[in-house]
Amino acid sequence: MPIADKMVKMVESASMIRKMFEEGIRMREKYGADNVFDFSLGNPDVPPPAVVKETLLELINSKTISHGYMPNPGYPHVRQAVADYLNKEYNVGITSDLIVMTAGAAGALNDILRALLNPGEDILTPAPYFVGYNQYAFVAGANLKTVASFSDFHLDLDAIEGAITENTRVMLINTPNNPTGAVYTKEELNGLGKVLDATSEKFGKRIYLISDEPYRKIVYDVDVPSVFDVYPHTIVLTSYSKELSLAGERIGYLAIHPEAEDAAMIAGAAGVTNTMMYVNAPALFQQVVGQLQGVSVDIDIYKRRRDMFCEGLHGTGYEFYVPQGAFYLFPKSPIENDVEFVTILSKQNILAVPGAAFGGPGHFRLSYAVPDKTITGSFEGFKKAFDSVK
Repeated sequence: MPIADKMVKMVESASMIRKMFEEGIRMREKYGADNVFDFSLGNPDVPPPAVVKETLLELINSKTISHGYMPNPGYPHVRQAVADYLNKEYNVGITSDLIVMTAGAAGALNDILRALLNPGEDILTPAPYFVGYNQYAFVAGANLKTVASFSDFHLDLDAIEGAITENTRVMLINTPNNPTGAVYTKEELNGLGKVLDATSEKFGKRIYLISDEPYRKIVYDVDVPSVFDVYPHTIVLTSYSKELSLAGERIGYLAIHPEAEDAAMIAGAAGVTNTMMYVNAPALFQQVVGQLQGVSVDIDIYKRRRDMFCEGLHGTGYEFYVPQGAFYLFPKSPIENDVEFVTILSKQNILAVPGAAFGGPGHFRLSYAVPDKTITGSFEGFKKAFDSVK
């Protein structure tokens, strides 16, 4: 076989989304872009705030801009800017040496998993979960274990406690959640912290909480509680892909709670894994985001689209929980086989992702990071697909 045996399964698991992406290209060529309704990818289309371009141009024309190597964790002044911002937000005394600038949230997660996990240890995550977690666990040589959530996609703490074993090293959560849009409450996070404390003591092994938060600023009428307040042995990671619409620039960071067990050692290890993965985060955009802490895109655009999409799908008969954050809907499939129903939708030129890809069979994911006309133009097709199976 021309590829490594260990890669065969990874290639197969990635084929569903790749096939959908390629199908979207084919359909647009055949039917025209205005007649294809592609909700498959979470690719932000809201323009970056004007200050992003202004800052970028200012830096490019500056005599002080740097394009060279920097310390493994990133430019000191950028990490200090991030730490200052986080301390205003969370007031936990984070220092710049506990910040590592990364190539997006994916880079941050790859860094921290490789830093924390021995080969063969377990990562536990609630399902549904972001499809990339399987690949990140693979790269770290770890096992991704999932635990069921409640029907509203919130944390089942009893199930989590029962799923933790002596092999569990990391509890990985994603809030606001991709694919469901759920935002975990302060109460359930407090409960999670207590579970992790108790199970760490039970097994004589520190279990770390990693909170994956690239959608933290994409929320509607709710606050995203700080996980730093509920469990000190926590690492938060994020990117600027969604809040500044800079997905292709690959810039983000990870931040370690100052009271985490072996915090300084973890930061050092994450900095080293940074060099193993991609040497350093992109120099230019480190300097850009260093000046843009707290800035975000116009969230009202996503909120309007969410409301428009929910109203249209509800009127057609689909069942779903209204997302509190991110830019995804995760409706229940009107038939048990979500993969089959996604195929039925494709016959109406609608592209969606089966929930099975996210560990949430019986549902399908729709991204509303798309133009308004894509949403409104799809309702007739959604109705035809729904009526065809009822």
